[in-house]
Amino acid sequence: MLRLLAALGNPQDKLPPVVHVAGTNGKGSTLAFLRAFLEAAGYRAHVYTSPHLVRFNERIRLAGRLIEEDALLALLDEVERINAGAPVTFFEITTALAFLAFARVPADIVLLETGLGGRLDATNVIARPAVTAITPISLDHQHFLGDTIAAIAFEKAGILKPGVPAVLAPQLPEAAAVLESRAGEAGAPLFRFGMEWSVRPEGTGLAYRGRRTVTLPPPGLAGAHQYDNAGTALACLDCLPGFAVPDAALARGMAAVEWPARLQRLARGPLVRSLPAGAELWLDGAHNAAGGAALARAVAAWRDRPLGLVWGMLATHDTHAFLEPLAPHVARLRAVAIPGEANARPAEELAATARALGIDAAPAASVGAAVAEAVVPGGRGLICGSLYLAGRVLAENG
Repeated sequence: MLRLLAALGNPQDKLPPVVHVAGTNGKGSTLAFLRAFLEAAGYRAHVYTSPHLVRFNERIRLAGRLIEEDALLALLDEVERINAGAPVTFFEITTALAFLAFARVPADIVLLETGLGGRLDATNVIARPAVTAITPISLDHQHFLGDTIAAIAFEKAGILKPGVPAVLAPQLPEAAAVLESRAGEAGAPLFRFGMEWSVRPEGTGLAYRGRRTVTLPPPGLAGAHQYDNAGTALACLDCLPGFAVPDAALARGMAAVEWPARLQRLARGPLVRSLPAGAELWLDGAHNAAGGAALARAVAAWRDRPLGLVWGMLATHDTHAFLEPLAPHVARLRAVAIPGEANARPAEELAATARALGIDAAPAASVGAAVAEAVVPGGRGLICGSLYLAGRVLAENG
């Protein structure tokens, strides 16, 4: 990565202030809140996230707008020409392209999400970000990051830098211990949930306590876990020098935030039109044990209607750990192999996992067929298990 960036003139050293975010769950949502808050205050933000759901352009936002196709292709040609066939991964060349774009287009701030790790991540080339943040850590990508929470936390902590404030979202005790130890070794001052900052529901809204105390409307993204993600974004603002974001802008941002496939209700399209009378359809990209647990807490409030699950997952993820917390809330499940994914779990295998958990489950030939079989009149459907599945649904549903 450093070799390629040097050949490109080290664009990573020519960026506006950077907020660098690692973690297992909630990275994208935290950055979505942070972008919404900053843009509501009039700032222009570059944003780099992954993966994309429908179009590659979603990964790179230039001063508030998704990168245009012509600019993207021109930058890709430039980076590939300068790389001259040397070994490089998809994510490395994508990250280099984003840094080049960010260095050339004026903006006030860069919001930068790691890929799957931290210490050896392609994004971890920013010598001195303005703020780093680590969202909740759980088991995921063990074949790259290690088999324990402590090992994964060690990798995520690799983004911490000397003298750079580090915001910690709620963490498991074993993750918190590693992060605090690594922050001490790096000389990174900590801004921790439950210590230096807190967030909680209050009345019909959200109460944040940190360097500022503010009560805001509820998060514009559904699910109790989004209170923590919004709070992590507010804590980043607390640690970000030179950016004034009034309370009124925070309130506007809280209402305006958008982040697709995170408990998103689908309001139109062929899947919605095919629903039985009075039914709803929701979409979520959660795909690991912690994501399943967060999703279960959200759907626990849906007891007013029977829940039909449409479920697909990649072979690299723990299907049982994801589904187990959801099982008590599911009336019926139809499993699908993620369309177009060679690494998708077979639908029959997923259905067998669900039946072992006591769920009425069967494989389905397609997402459309699964929705038709899983959702009853007046019920609620939820498509979940993978961001790749969510992307296919959004593309095919329009």
